[in-house]
Amino acid sequence: MVSNDALKARTLDALSGRERAVAEKFASGLTYREIGEALFIAPTTVRTHLAAVYEKLGVRNKIGLAGHFAGRAGAAERSGLPVLAVLPIESYSPDGQWSRFADGLSADIITDLARYSKLSVIAFHTMKACRDNVRQGNLGVAAVSRDLGADYVLEGQLRADDRRIRLTVQLSDARSGGSLWSERYDRPVEDIFTLQDSLTESIINVLAGSYGALATVGRNAVRRKPPASLRAYDCYLLAVEQQDTFSRAGNAEAIRLLSRALELDPTFVRAWTELAYAYSIEACSGYSDDAQRSIQNWRSAIETAIQFDPTDSHACTCLGDLLGCLGDLEGAERAHQRALEYGYNHADTLALLGGSKALVAGDPAEAIPLIERAMRLNPLAPPWYFGMHGRILFAAGRHREAIAALRRSSPDSSNMLMFLALAHAAVDETDEAASFAVRLKKEFPEFSVEGFITHYPVTNPDAAQAIRQAAKLVKLN
Repeated sequence: MVSNDALKARTLDALSGRERAVAEKFASGLTYREIGEALFIAPTTVRTHLAAVYEKLGVRNKIGLAGHFAGRAGAAERSGLPVLAVLPIESYSPDGQWSRFADGLSADIITDLARYSKLSVIAFHTMKACRDNVRQGNLGVAAVSRDLGADYVLEGQLRADDRRIRLTVQLSDARSGGSLWSERYDRPVEDIFTLQDSLTESIINVLAGSYGALATVGRNAVRRKPPASLRAYDCYLLAVEQQDTFSRAGNAEAIRLLSRALELDPTFVRAWTELAYAYSIEACSGYSDDAQRSIQNWRSAIETAIQFDPTDSHACTCLGDLLGCLGDLEGAERAHQRALEYGYNHADTLALLGGSKALVAGDPAEAIPLIERAMRLNPLAPPWYFGMHGRILFAAGRHREAIAALRRSSPDSSNMLMFLALAHAAVDETDEAASFAVRLKKEFPEFSVEGFITHYPVTNPDAAQAIRQAAKLVKLN
């Protein structure tokens, strides 16, 4: 007997590539307009594709459509992406406006989480129907999670009055029922829409950042697996952890793990993007004896990522940096602008984009608000956020603040040693500057300031001049 999952997969095979892309995005909660913007087609064309999809799949509405994409079909099966079920938030306030607010907040959280390629998120309307079954006592949360193939469940409770709103959220393991993360948000009721956006942003970034709750849980689980059983997403999680050390050994291991992830799933966009970043780090940090080869590998990886998903904000930021390295500053600015459009609520994207604004292309004055917003959105900021913050502050001439930020960053990074030496030199702390310069030359003999400027790249003239002037003070070349 053919399983239900096999029948669904066989039916999905009848869709064209464009039809499937439209169907997946619609099932995840995106509107016609958002799908059109993501795929560069008109909303009317989205409607036409969906009509064909409904006919081929034999469904009548979005709930039926979502059933074909719930669980581990398609890319989630190949990559082992975690599947998240967000139960609509329960309102415990008698006023009906708060029930509507809770549903709107739930829909926003699901829609925003669905934009991250590292998650498979079950659509809002599907989850709303499941909540009704839970309320009526027909199913328990565990049974709902099992039927949908969810790995994790996010639940929330809302209490509000005319003055304050309190939201409690909890992330649980769908199999064991154990609590993995919880938080309480207590805010004044002022502008309800601003409040809704603020709560959504906070939850999204605590869950989905590079050191967010889901990534941390995933990494801990992966470490308990034998190497031969690692899936593409497992390799990706371990690679990001290694890459975030910004050390020579960590970066090399990240390249190895990401290459393995792409052997297992050649369509894994985020793995292509992180591989591109790993090669860019290799080029600008003096980790390679052939920087041009690293740049070519960087280019190949990021062009592949953009081909698979031109709306991935990480990929757009990385593409902008590459174009700056290749001398196309106008192209770099355009790519960075797309990154900001697609990733304005994503803390990791904002942190990376802040560094790019300060050093690569665009208006350096925009860099500090971006990194500060990233840190507000992600209170679990990993060390590389502080490294990015430090180089932005250095470019802005705020050298003592830069030193404080850099000291909270990755201690084994050649770039951090360079900026610490430069920042101390800029405030006439010659002994400290010399100490970091000696470490840099000893630990990274292939590294050079000019190599960093060329390959990072540092194309904003004021930033390049500030780096070169401070490097002369500390006798770095």
